[in-house]
Amino acid sequence: MSGTTGTDIKRRTPRRPYVVTADGLRRIVLGAEARGAAPTAAPIVAQPTGKPLRPRREPVEWHVAVIQAERGDLDGHAREAVAAAAILARPETGVLAIILGPFSGCVADLGADAALVLSEAGDRYDPEHDAERVAAIVVRYRAKHIFLPDKPDADGDLGRRLGVALSAETAAHVVELSGTHAAVRWSGGTSVARAGLPRVVLLAPGAVDARLPFAGAGEILSPEELSASQPDARIRDLGLVALGAEGVPLEEADLIVSAGNGVADMAALNRLAGTLGAAVGASRVAVDEGKCARHQQIGATGKTVAATTYIAVGISGAVQHLMGIKDCRHVIAINRDAGAPIAGRADLTVVGDAGEIVPALLDEIERRRRRNDPEAAR
Repeated sequence: MSGTTGTDIKRRTPRRPYVVTADGLRRIVLGAEARGAAPTAAPIVAQPTGKPLRPRREPVEWHVAVIQAERGDLDGHAREAVAAAAILARPETGVLAIILGPFSGCVADLGADAALVLSEAGDRYDPEHDAERVAAIVVRYRAKHIFLPDKPDADGDLGRRLGVALSAETAAHVVELSGTHAAVRWSGGTSVARAGLPRVVLLAPGAVDARLPFAGAGEILSPEELSASQPDARIRDLGLVALGAEGVPLEEADLIVSAGNGVADMAALNRLAGTLGAAVGASRVAVDEGKCARHQQIGATGKTVAATTYIAVGISGAVQHLMGIKDCRHVIAINRDAGAPIAGRADLTVVGDAGEIVPALLDEIERRRRRNDPEAAR
């Protein structure tokens, strides 16, 4: 597999390290590197939020949830997989979460009694190696049932590989669960088919409510206790391929500068994006006016982005556009109207004409870089 990155553009890394405080707030670890050797110590984990512990005895069997962390956290679909394992567990059933990729959240609040965080699994693509290692853990814990989110990407693929590796009965896209059966939709989604609960369960999104009234024990296990299998020799890492801003999908961009109807000088905005190492997006109005290409459109009728920082230049903030940036961490707005809807979403709003502010930003960045200002260098 060949990885891709950019020398002139920042990519959104799903493994940017941060910790979760006891209050549930995420704090980025400044200066920490997302890649490199996996830490040998257990990850920093937040404490449970005071929910009662699930009644349990010494485990005689285990339910295992296999999930992937993204940006140090778990999405709702992954949390549902752990919740399913916990909800169907009896008092003598332990709940183990196998988390692929760095994770710094609270496993107890997920409902897990124990967790194995395989941080290095997020740094490479080797599905057969992952399936082999997960299967070894499942066998070691004599897992009665294994739960995974049935996503069209890695999780769903891993679950199917795991079913084959274990020669286990597997059900995909499960929409309904109980202690005795699983159900899937068939006949074009108009009917539901039920069968006995299989060993490997691939859950459809929304099949389980992840808001549990109880917490698990939340013990963090050391993956060093496990014997590591060798990576697949048939897969070669071809290294990094440099891409310009136009070659990076907006969905993967860590920093986006987006143009709206208030941008008259697209050349200046493109220079700002190039200077910052940002991808260029656009509102629907800017696309309709021919300022940007259709594939750059962000919003309900365009693309949904999850950048760390989103700079909206001359965008009023129609509800369709706000839907497209709902997952962005920080939003900066440059707009002449301090009461525009985008200002209500923005963490910082600069009130003024984009035609004046964008050139001023370029001049300031250049001035600071001439002074070797570390803030401008970033």
